[in-house]
Amino acid sequence: MENSSNHKHLEFIQAVINRMSGYLFLIRGWCVTLIAGLFALAAKDTNKAYILVAYLPLVPFWMLDGYYLSVERCYRALYNSVIAGEKIDPQLSMDASKYASNKNNSWLQSVRSPTLLVFYLGLALIITLLFFVVR
Repeated sequence: MENSSNHKHLEFIQAVINRMSGYLFLIRGWCVTLIAGLFALAAKDTNKAYILVAYLPLVPFWMLDGYYLSVERCYRALYNSVIAGEKIDPQLSMDASKYASNKNNSWLQSVRSPTLLVFYLGLALIITLLFFVVR
C-alpha cells in the first residue's frame, strides 16, 4: 500500500511541476509577442518611443517568470524528498513551502537563473540594438 501511495503522491507533484513549466513557457511567449507587437508599431509609425516602451513589460515578465521557476524548484525538492523516502506529514502533502527556505529555491536566485538571464538580457540587448537601427 505504501508504494502505491508514494506513486500517486509523485504523480500529483509531477502534475504541479508540469503546470509550472507550462506557465514559464507561456510567460516567455507572451513577453516576446508583446515586444514584437511594439516593434511592429515602431516600424509602422517610425517612432522610437515604441521601442523604449518595449522595456516596460520586460521586467515584470522576468520577475513573474522567476516566481514560477522558484515554485517549480520547491516542488522538485518535494518530489526528490518523496523519492528519497522521507516521511512527509501529513501523507500525500502538497505543501512545498518548507523548501522555499533553501537558497537555490528562492525567488531572487530563480530570477538570476542562467536560463532567465540569457533570455531576458538577450531581449534587452535586441531592444537596444533595434533602438539604434530604427531611424
